[in-house]
Amino acid sequence: MIEAVAVPRRITLLVALAACVAAGLAVPSAAGDKSYVPPPDLSAQHSSESGVFSFRTPPGWTVENTKKEPETVNANGDGLRVRFVYLAGEYGYDSLHGACMLERLAAPADTSPVIKYEYDFMGGDVGNGMRALDSAFTIKYDNAVHGHKEWRQRNVTVVGSGHSMCAVSYAPASVWKKSKETRALLDAILASVTFR
Repeated sequence: MIEAVAVPRRITLLVALAACVAAGLAVPSAAGDKSYVPPPDLSAQHSSESGVFSFRTPPGWTVENTKKEPETVNANGDGLRVRFVYLAGEYGYDSLHGACMLERLAAPADTSPVIKYEYDFMGGDVGNGMRALDSAFTIKYDNAVHGHKEWRQRNVTVVGSGHSMCAVSYAPASVWKKSKETRALLDAILASVTFR
């Protein structure tokens, strides 16, 4: 169980990600640490259609709100993808997390049923009445999706304080394994989410 943390009025997903540090989110120090990666430039700010949440990306990323699902926002750039699925109110975080783990880059018929989990359903209470779950896995597609067949997918689900959200990041598995900068960038984008 994670100790409750006092947060400002605007709730950030960073607090929820603190629940997931044990799942591999490194916090290196800049002082002589060879694993240190400088923070990415997240100077572009974006909001959902209703303005209920916002997040940051590097400049040049493409961000789309879908008309069919106004609280689903897709962002992509640098060969990476991030999807935010927001629901007003508080839903069961374990069932919502399970449903959001089905957010894929291709239709189920074009997806291998074999999933290789890195970790699954890690999390707990993160303070201010919010709970989080975090899962990461590698999935293969039958045909290349955006140039790659194998993708690393991370799902972070946060529920509480009147909000329910899944934040899903996607990176080509080969890029994820080799690039500390890619890992830092996706973690920073997820951590930049702020609820109104």
